[in-house]
Amino acid sequence: MKPILLLIDLQWDFLQNDGLLPERTRLIAAAETLLKRARKVCLPVVHVRTTVRREDDRRLPHWRKSDRWLCVEGSPGHAAPHPLQPVEGEAVIDKTGFNGFANGELDRALRESGGDTVVLAGVHLHACVRAIATECLERGYEVRMAEDAVGSYDPVHAAAVRRWLAARCVSFEPGLQALTRDPASRPRVLVHRSPRHSRETLFEMPIAGSKKVAGAVAAAKNEGHHWRETSMNARWEVLEKLASGLEAAAPDLARQMAEQLGKPIGHAREEVRRTAGNIRDVIRRAVTVPLDRDEAAGRVRSRPLGTVAIISPWNNPLAIALGKIAPALIYGNTVVWKPAPAAWPISQAALELLSRTGVPRDAVRLLPGDSSTAQSLAGHPDIDAVTVTGALTAGYAIQEICARSVRPIQAELNGNNAAIVWTDADLKQAARQIAWGAFGFAGQRCTANRRVVVATECLEKFLEELVAAGESIAWGDPLDEKTEIGPMIHAGRRDEHEFRVENAEADGGAHRVLRLQADRARELAATGGAYAQPVIACCDLPDHPLVQEETMSPLLVVQAARDFDHALELCNGVAQGLAAALFSGSEDLKQVFLREARAGILKFNSSTTGVDSSMPFGGWKLSGIGPPEHGDGDRLFYTRLQAVYGL
Repeated sequence: MKPILLLIDLQWDFLQNDGLLPERTRLIAAAETLLKRARKVCLPVVHVRTTVRREDDRRLPHWRKSDRWLCVEGSPGHAAPHPLQPVEGEAVIDKTGFNGFANGELDRALRESGGDTVVLAGVHLHACVRAIATECLERGYEVRMAEDAVGSYDPVHAAAVRRWLAARCVSFEPGLQALTRDPASRPRVLVHRSPRHSRETLFEMPIAGSKKVAGAVAAAKNEGHHWRETSMNARWEVLEKLASGLEAAAPDLARQMAEQLGKPIGHAREEVRRTAGNIRDVIRRAVTVPLDRDEAAGRVRSRPLGTVAIISPWNNPLAIALGKIAPALIYGNTVVWKPAPAAWPISQAALELLSRTGVPRDAVRLLPGDSSTAQSLAGHPDIDAVTVTGALTAGYAIQEICARSVRPIQAELNGNNAAIVWTDADLKQAARQIAWGAFGFAGQRCTANRRVVVATECLEKFLEELVAAGESIAWGDPLDEKTEIGPMIHAGRRDEHEFRVENAEADGGAHRVLRLQADRARELAATGGAYAQPVIACCDLPDHPLVQEETMSPLLVVQAARDFDHALELCNGVAQGLAAALFSGSEDLKQVFLREARAGILKFNSSTTGVDSSMPFGGWKLSGIGPPEHGDGDRLFYTRLQAVYGL
């Protein structure tokens, strides 16, 4: 194998597009890492760029229509970021449209390189990257996409292109792996390493392909008739046994989460308790509200959906997964469940509990795998609905799949949650709540405090209290009963956390950065675990990536507000809308907050994290699709209404 690296349209005019995913600083960093490796091992590198000349106007039609001049030769927007600029000996191919092969120069450069495999990085996946990938396939090259270094500002379109290319043998994998992997060594297993000791492999997990997906769906569908006809009493009795079984197994389950996921053991025990409580709330609602009711014109019935695909994350492996499985089952559905890879063993333990309590084997089928498995499951023709909790990119991909078959979807897609701290607040109490919400479990909760908006008059005093509160939170081994901040799920997430902070310092976005618990950070660094130092970063640029990009790390962004209208503008000024909080005793401000805050969960004088499973859990804007989880949302999603006349 001889790979060739193709860098496509990594030019400022494209990289500055609003909504680019991944965000441009991360995209540039990933492409730079890839380029450095290619140069180090002397691989051919080809730069493909769009070049427009005013004296010979060959712009794309939609640019002409909107009178846009992009990538004009010699302009700042035509250039690549400095780390990605070509050096002597690297081919540079100019194009005027989508197809880099149009003038024959790229074809010639690839043939002269003698390579047989192309690794693509650049923008945009839905347009020029796709065009070049398909042309490379047609010419017989193996095509690999550096998934961490390929971006698009049209995420739904990009998700469709990704699936389309993957079905045509284009592999999507981390950039360095794509560049160096031998074709014969493509892994068929996923490896999970210890968050506490990053070099220690805890387990390997197979990746279920389309045949295993089809088998699991067929089994669950076949069980569907029997389970649907099982009485409500029989169903809730099974789930009550499950709740009791969870409570009995809590010590073992909590230890497993601490060891495998780095979740502080106290948090893990609380998750098991909360999961049991959620299951009992599901039972209560199902048995007290009739499924059918009579109206003057006929009968209204609530009927099960059929077979539901459940795609769950690693950070709350029991609470989220069983919080979906329990309502699915009690309303007569069967389930095919694809958990996150890191949660595979704990998911197997949960499945064993389900089996022991009397849930038929085929009523809940468990699938191991990665994002390709999840997408294969969501797209299977015998799946009747999909519920997913995950990152925004996963949500876009599953939404696109469900749209093709007009299939119901419920998606919880994380948050970028803000708390407003106003002048009349108890600053010490607010600081304690927000620090715990931001840094507990290393910030790896979708409801974690990501941002805090503070009245300018009390900013300095609040920062003092916030630092003191953050310094006092126990950080260390998740098996220690005192620990509140454990490691991150893996070293890559820790490194991304550090990159975000360092980049914001370097570009001036963060005008003040406070790294907490410095002595403890040095101690934990020596353990070899994925421990990320808690950070408070002050950023007054509302459009900066530090503010706009949702993180899953112990990073709290502080923003100053000149008045309450400005505070609400900052609170609402991100694409997500999961949770928001207000720290104030003013009844007038509370009413304004209730009227204006754009989030699915609102809290007063409390951290954004921590919810009750009897209440609906769902985000607004980019944080959620479909009915919320829990509470009234369960029946809304897991059943559908049927009107019956003349019965």
